[in-house]
This record gives sequence, structure tokens and C-alpha cells, in this order.
Amino acid sequence: MADQSSELQKPEKDRRKQGLTIYSGRRKDSGGGTDAHAPTDRRIPRVFSQALSVSIPLSHSAPASCTPLHREMTLKLSTSPCMQHFSKLRVDRPYRDEVLSMMEYNGHKVVKDTIYGSGSKKYRYCKHISKQRLFGLPTELMSKGKHFILIRNPLNILPSFEKVQPPSFLELGLGELVSIYSDLCQMGTPPPVIDADELQRDPENTLRGLCDDLEIPFQASMLKWEAGPIPEDGVWAPWWYKSVHESTGFSSPKKYPRIFPLSHYDLLEQSLPLYNILRSHVKHKSSLLSCPLPPPSLPVPENAKLLAWVGDEILPREMAKVSVFDSVVQGGDSVWEGLRIYKGKIFKLEEHLDRMFDSVKALAFDNVPSREEIKEAIFRTLITNGMFDNTHIRLSLTRGKKVTSGMSPTFNRYGCTLIVLAEWKPPVYDNDGGIVLVTATTRRNSPNNLDSKIHHNNLLNNILAKIESSNAKAADAIMLDKDGFVSETNATNIFMVKKGRVLTPHADYCLPGITRATVWTTGTMGELSPVVQIDGRVIGEGKVGPVTRTLQNAYKNLTEDSGVLIPTYQAA
Repeated sequence: MADQSSELQKPEKDRRKQGLTIYSGRRKDSGGGTDAHAPTDRRIPRVFSQALSVSIPLSHSAPASCTPLHREMTLKLSTSPCMQHFSKLRVDRPYRDEVLSMMEYNGHKVVKDTIYGSGSKKYRYCKHISKQRLFGLPTELMSKGKHFILIRNPLNILPSFEKVQPPSFLELGLGELVSIYSDLCQMGTPPPVIDADELQRDPENTLRGLCDDLEIPFQASMLKWEAGPIPEDGVWAPWWYKSVHESTGFSSPKKYPRIFPLSHYDLLEQSLPLYNILRSHVKHKSSLLSCPLPPPSLPVPENAKLLAWVGDEILPREMAKVSVFDSVVQGGDSVWEGLRIYKGKIFKLEEHLDRMFDSVKALAFDNVPSREEIKEAIFRTLITNGMFDNTHIRLSLTRGKKVTSGMSPTFNRYGCTLIVLAEWKPPVYDNDGGIVLVTATTRRNSPNNLDSKIHHNNLLNNILAKIESSNAKAADAIMLDKDGFVSETNATNIFMVKKGRVLTPHADYCLPGITRATVWTTGTMGELSPVVQIDGRVIGEGKVGPVTRTLQNAYKNLTEDSGVLIPTYQAA
């Protein structure tokens, strides 16, 4: 676990061994094994379950089923201080007495004599099970060398529990793994994270990637080994390593999982979020429905770390999700509003809430949050994010979660689900140079079928028109009613200036806009957007006209003078 910089310049015999520490929680074989940290003086770990555990006494190895890794790294340094400490102070084991009588208990002695002891090889590997983490050892064990974490989905681990030990949150070790990951990140050395299931699916590429991260050479010998026990196996090997001893390499995972024991359901609920926290840092992930696309860049990078209100709590972006039983998932059964924030004030908040409650009433929602409760959720979300200007809110209220999947609102017995999604978002259209529109062939919903004056989340009608505009390289699409008259665009109200008069369609086939009365093409997301071309035909002189500029200025003045003030906001 020593540094690699200056050490590589010294003669081989003088170099301190470079420590590679693997942290893991609970490792499971067919027998469900987990071994503790074990450094090796061999040049190359042939099984990277242990190579993943190369985090000296303070490293932890994550839960892994592909146990061959564990076994390879267990050389020379038995799990003595960790397993002794664990057996003596915490849990009983069938081999407890043997561990206490045979293993070195002094962690400092292990660090000095084994990890930093003499040796001629370039690398030294240590494996550490997270639940056996020892505190009080030299801090350089964390600050020097290289660390990585091995994890495994508790959904795949728990079915094989109880062959040696009953399952528990402690046994899984995921809480400690997250703690170790956090500690290493705070030290400025976030460790690579390896998923054991991914290692089993694609061992070579997974190990190659890990070797690149650790800056050590990959060798094909890491992918195979001789069957049978090795001298460095701990006294616990008969309980845990049966499948490892029978193997000679990584075997392909089974196509279908085991039946999950419902007796472990509560433990799965407790542990799975922690596994997902760590899995989000795995570089290369595959799955049954794997997507070949790399993570996209965000239009506003600052939104990568936003906080959103869902239900009755504020959550980080990647945790802000609704139930698969929610009505918005089951049938788009939800209403929404768009809000903008200008200099500490929410523009036209009361008017937007009026329209939301009109939509809620039209759709016969039950157990609806009060107006004040919704406003409080909006305020808390904005204040928590520090968003007081240049911000857009997507405010949604779904009919709520169902007791079972289905269309009937009688299944909605949990109350409505409130979502407050606030983002840093400038106007989405070119409001200085103007935008280009096309006319869509998709017609606007008739009020005889689905009334567009209800601001609902079933937006397929609009989305189909938006696809047409995207294909035509236009900003948006004008939608006509069933008789061929202009209704609105797929996203905004539309206006026309002729002979000094502002004209706009009747609100029979479109949503009566809040900002509609003073603009041309208007919407909360884009504000007032001049249109300079429709279906290839230039509008006016092909540039923003004076009436539009006047309306834009009037709108700007209106946003400065009106709006609901956000509590705690103080102007600079």
C-alpha cells in the first residue's frame, strides 16, 4: 500500500511493496463465503476478489459471489487482526476458538511485520472485509497505496445465507463499505468500485479496467487458478470456500436467479439503497436491458446535484423517484404546472395554483394536499437548493400510489403524490433572434375527447407534434384543431400581431395560459419567444418586431414587480 511515485525509481530490493487494498462487505460462494483481509507477496493476484480487497487493514472488500478472487488474495496475511477482533468482540462463528488461538490479534504488529515487512516483490495485496474493519491503525494505511471496493447485490447474496451464519445488516457490511468509500473520497482518493456480478459476467474486461485504475499490469493468469485449497486459506475455509476450491476459473453466472426468501425482505430494503450508492460509482455496468449509450452531459451541469421534493421529502436527484404503482406511471394520471423564479419571487404562483386546483377538480382527485402545503413544499425545495433566480419549477401532483396496478381510481388509497422539481434553467428559446416553427400534422385534442384546458400529464398528443418539429429542425410545432384552425404550439400559446392588434386563438382546444395575455408565443419555460418563420415562410421582415419587443419589456417589468416572495430570500 505504499506510494508508487518515488518508489518506482529505487532498485527492486529497496522498494517498499505497493499496497493494493480491497474492501468488501460479505462475499458469498455457493457455500456463501467471506474471507478477511490478506496481503500477498505474490506478484500477481490470479483472483481479483482478493485483488479488490487490496485495501490493507483499513480497506474493505465488498460482497462478492465470485469467490475465486477472495481466495487468491488471502496469501501470507491471514485475517488475523480483523477476524480475531470480529470473533472476539462481535459475533460467534463455528471456528471462533480456532481463530482466537491461532491468529495474531495485534493489528499494529500485522501492519508492521506483514504489510510493511521485508519482501522482494513489487506488489503486496491486502484484503479486508468491511464488517471487520479495525479502527486505530496507522492512518497511512488509508492515505498510501491504492484501494478498491468489491460489492455484490444483496438480492443475489441473501438467498444463500444461513448455510453458515444467519443474515443481518452487519453481516452484509454495506454500511461500513459506504463509510470507507466516503473516508477515501474525503482524502481525495476515491477508490474504484467493482461489482462482483459484473466480474463474473465479464471477468477479463472487468479485471483489465481494474488494473488500469490501479496502474498495475494485467496478466491472463489472473483468470485461472489450480483447484483445491491453498496453505494461506484461513481456518474458516471449510465453511466458506468449497465452491472456490472446486473451481479453476470464473464460471458464467446462472441465467436465472434463485427464488428470493421473503423472510429476508426487510433486510433487502435496508441494504439495497447502500449497494446502489456504491454501484453508481462502478464504471462499466451491464444488465439484461443494458444501454450502450454513455452518460449524457446535462444542459446545465449545476443541475447534476439538485434536490427535489417527492411525496413528503426532499431527495437527491438520482434518488428522487416515484413508485411503480404511482398513477403517473400507470396511466399519466397527473396534473402539472410550470413556474419561474425571478429575483427571489415566484411569478404568478397563485394563478398557477388556481389552474392546478381546477385541473385537480376536473379529474376528481381525492386526498389532495392543501394550497398552503403545496406552497410550503415549493418554498422548502427552493431554499434547500439555494435557487432564488433563473430557476424553473416543474410542479406535479399525481393521483397517487395504487394498492395494485390498474386503471381504477378506487385503487388510489395513499393520497396524492406531490413533486417539486426545481432546476437552474434559462429560457429555452432564442428570445433575441426569434424562433422557427412548423405546422404539425398531429391535431390538437378535441375538448369532446380530452379537454386541453385540463393541465394533465398525458402529453402524447403534444409529444407527437414535437417529434415533427424536431425532425424539421424547428423549435416547436403549431398544432391545429380538428377544423384546421390554429390552436397553440406543442408547448406554448401563440399570438399574432396584425395592424397593431394582438390576435390569439380561442382557448377551446388549448390551455388558457397564465402569461398568455401579454405575449406572442408564450410559456413559463420559454417566456416570450418571437417567431420569425413558420413552415419556411418568413414572418414580417424575418426579425423581431417592435410590438414583440414592447411585450417582452412589459413582461420583464411584470416579473420584477410581481410574484410571491420566497421566505428567507434577501436581495444582494
